[in-house]
Amino acid sequence: MTYDVRPLDAAGRDRWDAFVQACPEATFFHRAGWHRVIEDSFGQKCHFLAAERDGEIRGVLPLVHVRSPIFGNRLVATGFCVGGAPAVTEDGAMAALDARAVALMDELKAEYLEYRDPARPHPDWPKKEGLYATFDRPIEADEDENLKQIPRKQRAVVRKALKSDLVDEVNADIDQFYDLYSLSMRNLGTPVFGRRFIANLVDEFGDDCDIVTVSQGGRPLSSVLNFYFKDRVMPYYTGAAPEARRTGAADLQYWRVMRRAVERGYTVFDFGRSKEGTGPYSFKKNWGFEPRPVVLEFRMRSGGPLPDVNPNNPKYKLMIDVWRRLPLPVANAIGPMIGRQVG
Repeated sequence: MTYDVRPLDAAGRDRWDAFVQACPEATFFHRAGWHRVIEDSFGQKCHFLAAERDGEIRGVLPLVHVRSPIFGNRLVATGFCVGGAPAVTEDGAMAALDARAVALMDELKAEYLEYRDPARPHPDWPKKEGLYATFDRPIEADEDENLKQIPRKQRAVVRKALKSDLVDEVNADIDQFYDLYSLSMRNLGTPVFGRRFIANLVDEFGDDCDIVTVSQGGRPLSSVLNFYFKDRVMPYYTGAAPEARRTGAADLQYWRVMRRAVERGYTVFDFGRSKEGTGPYSFKKNWGFEPRPVVLEFRMRSGGPLPDVNPNNPKYKLMIDVWRRLPLPVANAIGPMIGRQVG
Protein backbone atom coordinates (compact mmCIF):
# COMPACT_ATOMS: atom_id res chain seq x y z
CA MET A 1 0.00 0.00 0.00
CA THR A 2 1.16 3.50 -0.82
CA TYR A 3 0.86 6.36 1.65
CA ASP A 4 1.05 10.07 0.98
CA VAL A 5 2.79 11.82 3.88
CA ARG A 6 1.73 15.47 4.03
CA PRO A 7 2.57 18.33 6.40
CA LEU A 8 -0.23 19.87 8.43
CA ASP A 9 -1.60 23.11 6.98
CA ALA A 10 -4.37 25.46 8.05
CA ALA A 11 -6.91 23.79 5.76
CA GLY A 12 -6.18 20.38 7.23
CA ARG A 13 -6.56 21.16 10.94
CA ASP A 14 -10.14 19.90 11.24
CA ARG A 15 -9.36 16.62 9.47
CA TRP A 16 -6.26 16.15 11.63
CA ASP A 17 -8.16 16.72 14.87
CA ALA A 18 -11.03 14.49 13.77
CA PHE A 19 -8.52 11.68 13.27
CA VAL A 20 -6.88 12.38 16.66
CA GLN A 21 -10.26 12.29 18.38
CA ALA A 22 -11.12 8.93 16.79
CA CYS A 23 -7.72 7.20 16.94
CA PRO A 24 -7.27 5.09 20.11
CA GLU A 25 -3.51 5.75 20.12
CA ALA A 26 -3.81 9.54 19.92
CA THR A 27 -3.50 11.77 22.97
CA PHE A 28 -4.06 15.41 23.79
CA PHE A 29 -0.46 16.01 22.68
CA HIS A 30 -1.32 15.00 19.12
CA ARG A 31 -3.81 17.82 18.66
CA ALA A 32 -3.17 20.22 15.79
CA GLY A 33 -3.29 23.22 18.14
CA TRP A 34 0.16 22.40 19.49
CA HIS A 35 1.63 23.46 16.15
CA ARG A 36 0.61 27.09 16.66
CA VAL A 37 1.21 27.08 20.39
CA ILE A 38 4.78 25.80 20.09
CA GLU A 39 5.83 27.95 17.16
CA ASP A 40 4.35 31.12 18.64
CA SER A 41 5.52 30.48 22.20
CA PHE A 42 9.01 29.09 21.63
CA GLY A 43 10.00 30.03 18.10
CA GLN A 44 10.83 26.39 17.27
CA LYS A 45 9.73 24.98 13.91
CA CYS A 46 7.04 22.29 13.84
CA HIS A 47 6.78 19.53 11.24
CA PHE A 48 3.41 17.90 11.86
CA LEU A 49 3.02 14.97 9.43
CA ALA A 50 -0.09 13.04 8.37
CA ALA A 51 0.01 9.74 6.47
CA GLU A 52 -2.92 9.36 4.08
CA ARG A 53 -4.22 6.43 2.04
CA ASP A 54 -7.21 6.58 -0.31
CA GLY A 55 -7.80 10.17 0.77
CA GLU A 56 -8.13 9.31 4.47
CA ILE A 57 -5.70 10.04 7.30
CA ARG A 58 -4.30 6.80 8.71
CA GLY A 59 -1.68 8.23 11.07
CA VAL A 60 -0.18 11.45 12.44
CA LEU A 61 3.22 12.41 13.82
CA PRO A 62 3.68 15.85 15.47
CA LEU A 63 7.42 16.61 15.25
CA VAL A 64 9.18 19.67 16.66
CA HIS A 65 12.66 20.72 15.53
CA VAL A 66 14.23 21.87 18.79
CA ARG A 67 17.47 23.79 18.28
CA SER A 68 19.62 24.85 21.22
CA PRO A 69 23.27 25.78 21.75
CA ILE A 70 22.94 24.18 25.21
CA PHE A 71 20.94 21.02 24.53
CA GLY A 72 21.68 20.36 20.86
CA ASN A 73 19.75 19.93 17.62
CA ARG A 74 16.85 17.45 17.99
CA LEU A 75 13.66 16.30 16.32
CA VAL A 76 11.12 15.47 19.05
CA ALA A 77 7.55 14.16 19.02
CA THR A 78 6.03 16.15 20.59
CA GLY A 79 8.56 18.69 21.77
CA PHE A 80 7.65 20.52 25.01
CA CYS A 81 5.12 17.76 25.79
CA VAL A 82 5.25 14.33 27.47
CA GLY A 83 3.80 12.35 24.55
CA GLY A 84 3.11 12.62 20.85
CA ALA A 85 4.87 9.71 19.10
CA PRO A 86 3.19 8.32 15.96
CA ALA A 87 -0.53 7.64 16.40
CA VAL A 88 -1.80 5.35 13.64
CA THR A 89 -4.59 2.99 12.71
CA GLU A 90 -2.46 0.67 10.55
CA ASP A 91 1.13 -0.53 10.40
CA GLY A 92 1.78 0.88 6.94
CA ALA A 93 1.08 4.40 8.15
CA MET A 94 3.59 3.91 10.95
CA ALA A 95 6.28 2.82 8.50
CA ALA A 96 5.56 5.77 6.20
CA LEU A 97 5.74 8.28 9.05
CA ASP A 98 8.93 6.74 10.42
CA ALA A 99 10.57 6.92 7.00
CA ARG A 100 9.67 10.58 6.55
CA ALA A 101 10.80 11.42 10.10
CA VAL A 102 14.20 9.79 9.54
CA ALA A 103 14.59 11.60 6.21
CA LEU A 104 13.68 14.87 7.90
CA MET A 105 16.22 14.22 10.63
CA ASP A 106 18.89 13.88 7.95
CA GLU A 107 17.71 16.99 6.08
CA LEU A 108 17.76 19.11 9.23
CA LYS A 109 21.03 17.54 10.43
CA ALA A 110 19.37 16.83 13.76
CA GLU A 111 21.44 14.70 16.10
CA TYR A 112 18.57 12.34 16.81
CA LEU A 113 14.87 11.62 16.56
CA GLU A 114 12.98 11.12 19.83
CA TYR A 115 9.56 9.54 20.40
CA ARG A 116 8.02 10.04 23.84
CA ASP A 117 5.88 7.26 25.32
CA PRO A 118 5.11 5.63 21.95
CA ALA A 119 2.01 3.47 21.62
CA ARG A 120 3.97 1.13 19.34
CA PRO A 121 7.60 0.99 20.49
CA HIS A 122 10.16 -0.16 17.92
CA PRO A 123 11.89 -3.38 19.02
CA ASP A 124 15.16 -2.29 17.36
CA TRP A 125 15.34 1.38 18.46
CA PRO A 126 17.46 2.33 21.50
CA LYS A 127 15.32 3.13 24.52
CA LYS A 128 15.42 4.71 27.95
CA GLU A 129 13.15 3.44 30.69
CA GLY A 130 12.98 4.06 34.42
CA LEU A 131 13.64 7.78 34.30
CA TYR A 132 9.96 8.79 34.29
CA ALA A 133 6.68 7.18 35.23
CA THR A 134 3.12 8.23 34.51
CA PHE A 135 0.05 7.80 36.72
CA ASP A 136 -3.63 7.43 35.87
CA ARG A 137 -6.71 5.56 37.01
CA PRO A 138 -10.52 5.63 36.66
CA ILE A 139 -12.43 8.08 38.86
CA GLU A 140 -15.27 6.66 40.90
CA ALA A 141 -18.43 8.60 40.07
CA ASP A 142 -19.74 8.34 43.65
CA GLU A 143 -17.99 10.86 45.91
CA ASP A 144 -17.66 8.52 48.90
CA GLU A 145 -16.26 5.75 46.71
CA ASN A 146 -13.91 8.26 45.14
CA LEU A 147 -12.62 9.20 48.59
CA LYS A 148 -12.07 5.52 49.38
CA GLN A 149 -9.77 5.28 46.36
CA ILE A 150 -7.34 7.51 48.27
CA PRO A 151 -5.18 5.74 50.92
CA ARG A 152 -6.26 6.40 54.50
CA LYS A 153 -3.51 8.82 55.52
CA GLN A 154 -3.88 10.94 52.39
CA ARG A 155 -7.67 10.74 52.62
CA ALA A 156 -7.49 12.33 56.07
CA VAL A 157 -5.57 15.28 54.60
CA VAL A 158 -8.26 15.75 51.95
CA ARG A 159 -11.08 15.57 54.50
CA LYS A 160 -9.33 18.13 56.70
CA ALA A 161 -8.88 20.48 53.72
CA LEU A 162 -12.56 20.12 52.83
CA LYS A 163 -13.52 21.33 56.33
CA SER A 164 -11.06 24.25 56.32
CA ASP A 165 -11.48 27.84 55.16
CA LEU A 166 -9.78 27.10 51.85
CA VAL A 167 -11.73 28.31 48.81
CA ASP A 168 -11.37 26.96 45.29
CA GLU A 169 -12.51 28.41 41.98
CA VAL A 170 -12.25 27.81 38.26
CA ASN A 171 -10.96 30.89 36.48
CA ALA A 172 -8.85 32.09 33.58
CA ASP A 173 -6.54 34.28 35.67
CA ILE A 174 -3.26 33.57 33.91
CA ASP A 175 -1.29 36.04 36.02
CA GLN A 176 -2.47 34.48 39.29
CA PHE A 177 -1.57 31.02 38.04
CA TYR A 178 1.77 32.12 36.61
CA ASP A 179 2.91 33.72 39.86
CA LEU A 180 2.58 30.37 41.65
CA TYR A 181 3.81 28.27 38.73
CA SER A 182 6.97 30.31 38.22
CA LEU A 183 7.70 30.24 41.97
CA SER A 184 7.50 26.44 42.01
CA MET A 185 9.66 26.10 38.92
CA ARG A 186 12.34 28.35 40.42
CA ASN A 187 12.28 26.33 43.63
CA LEU A 188 12.78 23.14 41.60
CA GLY A 189 15.76 24.70 39.83
CA THR A 190 14.00 24.55 36.45
CA PRO A 191 13.78 27.44 33.95
CA VAL A 192 10.15 28.45 33.61
CA PHE A 193 8.27 28.60 30.32
CA GLY A 194 7.12 32.09 29.38
CA ARG A 195 3.78 33.63 30.28
CA ARG A 196 3.01 33.78 26.54
CA PHE A 197 3.00 29.98 26.43
CA ILE A 198 0.35 29.73 29.16
CA ALA A 199 -1.77 32.38 27.45
CA ASN A 200 -1.49 30.50 24.15
CA LEU A 201 -2.61 27.24 25.78
CA VAL A 202 -5.70 28.84 27.28
CA ASP A 203 -6.51 30.61 24.02
CA GLU A 204 -5.91 27.63 21.73
CA PHE A 205 -7.66 24.89 23.67
CA GLY A 206 -10.63 26.86 25.01
CA ASP A 207 -13.07 24.74 27.00
CA ASP A 208 -10.61 21.84 26.91
CA CYS A 209 -8.29 23.78 29.22
CA ASP A 210 -8.98 25.51 32.53
CA ILE A 211 -7.28 26.75 35.68
CA VAL A 212 -8.31 25.78 39.23
CA THR A 213 -6.95 27.90 42.08
CA VAL A 214 -7.22 27.36 45.84
CA SER A 215 -6.98 30.40 48.12
CA GLN A 216 -7.06 31.15 51.83
CA GLY A 217 -8.13 34.54 53.12
CA GLY A 218 -8.05 35.87 49.56
CA ARG A 219 -4.44 34.75 48.97
CA PRO A 220 -3.87 32.15 46.21
CA LEU A 221 -1.91 29.18 47.56
CA SER A 222 -2.11 26.55 44.84
CA SER A 223 -3.11 26.59 41.18
CA VAL A 224 -3.23 24.03 38.37
CA LEU A 225 -3.78 24.23 34.62
CA ASN A 226 -5.79 21.25 33.36
CA PHE A 227 -6.36 19.65 29.97
CA TYR A 228 -9.48 17.65 29.04
CA PHE A 229 -9.41 15.07 26.27
CA LYS A 230 -11.60 12.10 25.38
CA ASP A 231 -12.34 10.39 28.72
CA ARG A 232 -9.68 12.05 30.87
CA VAL A 233 -8.75 15.13 32.83
CA MET A 234 -5.04 15.96 33.03
CA PRO A 235 -3.76 18.37 35.71
CA TYR A 236 -0.66 19.33 33.76
CA TYR A 237 1.09 22.48 35.00
CA THR A 238 0.90 23.38 38.66
CA GLY A 239 2.31 25.90 41.10
CA ALA A 240 2.07 26.39 44.84
CA ALA A 241 3.17 28.66 47.66
CA PRO A 242 5.21 27.04 50.46
CA GLU A 243 2.10 26.93 52.67
CA ALA A 244 0.14 24.84 50.17
CA ARG A 245 1.26 21.49 51.55
CA ARG A 246 0.83 22.51 55.20
CA THR A 247 -2.71 23.83 54.65
CA GLY A 248 -3.79 21.06 52.30
CA ALA A 249 -4.37 23.53 49.47
CA ALA A 250 -2.64 21.32 46.90
CA ASP A 251 -4.66 18.30 48.03
CA LEU A 252 -7.95 20.17 47.86
CA GLN A 253 -6.98 21.45 44.43
CA TYR A 254 -6.64 17.96 42.95
CA TRP A 255 -9.76 16.70 44.69
CA ARG A 256 -11.83 19.53 43.22
CA VAL A 257 -10.38 18.94 39.76
CA MET A 258 -11.33 15.28 40.11
CA ARG A 259 -14.90 15.93 41.21
CA ARG A 260 -15.56 18.66 38.64
CA ALA A 261 -14.28 16.29 35.96
CA VAL A 262 -16.86 13.70 37.04
CA GLU A 263 -19.58 16.34 36.77
CA ARG A 264 -18.46 17.03 33.20
CA GLY A 265 -18.53 13.36 32.25
CA TYR A 266 -14.82 12.49 32.43
CA THR A 267 -13.95 9.11 33.86
CA VAL A 268 -10.12 8.98 34.11
CA PHE A 269 -7.79 11.11 36.22
CA ASP A 270 -4.42 11.37 34.48
CA PHE A 271 -1.91 12.60 37.07
CA GLY A 272 0.78 12.86 34.40
CA ARG A 273 4.49 12.15 34.31
CA SER A 274 7.03 12.54 37.12
CA LYS A 275 10.69 11.66 37.53
CA GLU A 276 11.23 8.62 39.70
CA GLY A 277 12.54 9.38 43.16
CA THR A 278 11.14 12.92 43.29
CA GLY A 279 8.58 14.58 45.55
CA PRO A 280 5.84 14.70 42.86
CA TYR A 281 6.38 10.97 42.18
CA SER A 282 5.87 10.16 45.89
CA PHE A 283 2.90 12.54 46.15
CA LYS A 284 1.05 10.71 43.37
CA LYS A 285 1.78 7.31 44.92
CA ASN A 286 0.44 8.64 48.23
CA TRP A 287 -2.83 9.31 46.42
CA GLY A 288 -3.01 5.62 45.54
CA PHE A 289 -1.88 5.87 41.92
CA GLU A 290 0.37 3.13 40.55
CA PRO A 291 3.27 4.23 38.35
CA ARG A 292 3.63 3.05 34.78
CA PRO A 293 7.18 3.37 33.39
CA VAL A 294 7.48 5.76 30.45
CA VAL A 295 9.53 4.67 27.44
CA LEU A 296 11.63 7.17 25.49
CA GLU A 297 12.97 5.83 22.22
CA PHE A 298 15.55 7.27 19.87
CA ARG A 299 16.88 7.04 16.35
CA MET A 300 20.42 8.41 16.31
CA ARG A 301 21.59 10.02 13.07
CA SER A 302 25.28 9.21 13.48
CA GLY A 303 25.39 6.61 16.20
CA GLY A 304 26.97 7.46 19.55
CA PRO A 305 25.55 7.36 23.07
CA LEU A 306 21.92 8.14 23.82
CA PRO A 307 21.19 11.75 24.78
CA ASP A 308 20.77 12.62 28.44
CA VAL A 309 18.79 15.87 28.49
CA ASN A 310 17.14 15.61 31.90
CA PRO A 311 17.57 17.15 35.36
CA ASN A 312 19.11 13.95 36.74
CA ASN A 313 22.15 14.39 34.53
CA PRO A 314 25.03 15.33 36.89
CA LYS A 315 26.34 17.95 34.46
CA TYR A 316 23.23 20.05 35.11
CA LYS A 317 23.49 19.84 38.91
CA LEU A 318 25.39 23.10 39.36
CA MET A 319 22.99 24.92 37.05
CA ILE A 320 20.00 23.63 39.05
CA ASP A 321 21.55 24.57 42.40
CA VAL A 322 22.33 28.09 41.18
CA TRP A 323 18.87 28.50 39.68
CA ARG A 324 17.16 27.71 42.99
CA ARG A 325 18.96 30.64 44.59
CA LEU A 326 18.09 33.22 41.93
CA PRO A 327 15.73 36.05 42.88
CA LEU A 328 12.34 35.20 41.40
CA PRO A 329 12.19 38.25 39.08
CA VAL A 330 15.58 37.29 37.64
CA ALA A 331 14.56 33.65 37.16
CA ASN A 332 11.34 34.76 35.45
CA ALA A 333 13.20 37.15 33.17
CA ILE A 334 15.81 34.73 31.86
CA GLY A 335 14.00 31.42 32.38
CA PRO A 336 11.87 31.58 29.20
CA MET A 337 15.00 32.13 27.08
CA ILE A 338 16.37 28.81 28.34
CA GLY A 339 12.99 27.08 28.58
CA ARG A 340 12.40 27.51 24.84
CA GLN A 341 15.49 25.38 24.21
CA VAL A 342 14.58 22.46 26.47
CA GLY A 343 11.93 20.88 24.31
